[in-house]
Amino acid sequence: MNVPGFILAAPASGSGKTLATLGILRALARRGIRVASAKVGPDYIDPAFHSAATGRPCLNLDTWAMRPATIAGLAADLSRDAELVVAEGVMGLFDGAMVPGGVERDGSTAALARLTGWPVILVVNVKGQAASAAATVRGFATHDPRVKIDGVIFNNVGMGRHLEILTESTRAAVPSLRILGGIPKTPNLGVPERHLGLVQAHEHPDLPGFLDAAAELISTHIDLDALAALAHPARFPAASAPCPLPPLGQRIAVARDVAFAFCYPALLEGWRRAGAELSFFSPLADEAPGDGCDAVYLPGGYPELHAAKLAANAAFLDGVRGAAARGAVVFGECGGYMTLGEVLTDADGVDHRMLGLLPLSTSFAKRRLHMGYRLARLLADGPLGKAGAPFRAHEFHYAAITAEDVADPLFAIRDSAGTDRGTAGIRRGSVCGSFMHLIDRDEP
Repeated sequence: MNVPGFILAAPASGSGKTLATLGILRALARRGIRVASAKVGPDYIDPAFHSAATGRPCLNLDTWAMRPATIAGLAADLSRDAELVVAEGVMGLFDGAMVPGGVERDGSTAALARLTGWPVILVVNVKGQAASAAATVRGFATHDPRVKIDGVIFNNVGMGRHLEILTESTRAAVPSLRILGGIPKTPNLGVPERHLGLVQAHEHPDLPGFLDAAAELISTHIDLDALAALAHPARFPAASAPCPLPPLGQRIAVARDVAFAFCYPALLEGWRRAGAELSFFSPLADEAPGDGCDAVYLPGGYPELHAAKLAANAAFLDGVRGAAARGAVVFGECGGYMTLGEVLTDADGVDHRMLGLLPLSTSFAKRRLHMGYRLARLLADGPLGKAGAPFRAHEFHYAAITAEDVADPLFAIRDSAGTDRGTAGIRRGSVCGSFMHLIDRDEP
């Protein structure tokens, strides 16, 4: 069943769309509505907050990194046993990757709106302005006629006649737009941040209280009935999602805890659909992958914040090393890749011995941002496919490589604009990894 949905977007990052989204999701769920959620783009942290608000998995939808068939299948998964789908946008509505030849697959929120037909609700930060906000709203509403903006929510609304002026001026500028309300300034309601974005959901000191407070705020100041009435079904028919990546093995042990939390639910579900059996273990709890596994997956996360503990966890280290010694596939992405290396230097400059399965040392003592979409092509046959197999991926980290042997690189890579960026990752026998998060196979 293709249930109705809408997208919450904004003119720019920092407009308050995440707080608005979480409050809306929690408020709708508290009303007994079966609400599913999605996050536009390659984000791991916001979806965990979504899931906490709704009690359901949040799926990423990414027009640059995913095939249209993948998005259609994931949208169908969201619709299953749901009454409403709420998608949170990324950055500003029209912000995306540099894509030669057009914007249909630029990864922007607008590209997803064009593909799905879901209407957009614009969250506008009106701090420091009043009637001028109407010009911003009108500009966004008329910029691309293929992107249907049906409603607006004002954020950071002040006292007195502020909301009244915003409402009157916006109605005069865009009469067809539904004004859904205004969220007042709430300086005490926010989420702590660190170097890769928000603090993870399960690290929040009072997540239920925060979500309930956001729901109360939204319920008081936003017309939720009018908002839900704006939703429309996606324009493409329901379909099954293809498997994003080939399974690493038949029995895959997946590392999962606060140090290794960055894993797309669609990836794991794709492996299950392909017939793989998944088990989970916690490196921070000094757990080893099961003896029966033929593959180990170390996803990204924050191993740099827990390097001393990981280095002391002998059962974890010996278990992964033992799996590699018996020929099991061991694959690491970003934080998992750093853990596969020899040394991880933390932000204080202290070295910690890691698994030593790849000739790689990394450091957070001198941080530098690496971020962007990547086109990746396998350089040799392996668990991810035959040489030449293409993938779409994303890279986002602050680690510096202090030593590596790239005699056997894993991928040849280009950025989203098609610029050659050399090679990435390392492979050694059945062990391989890179700083990239693989999202989907590329179209042939």
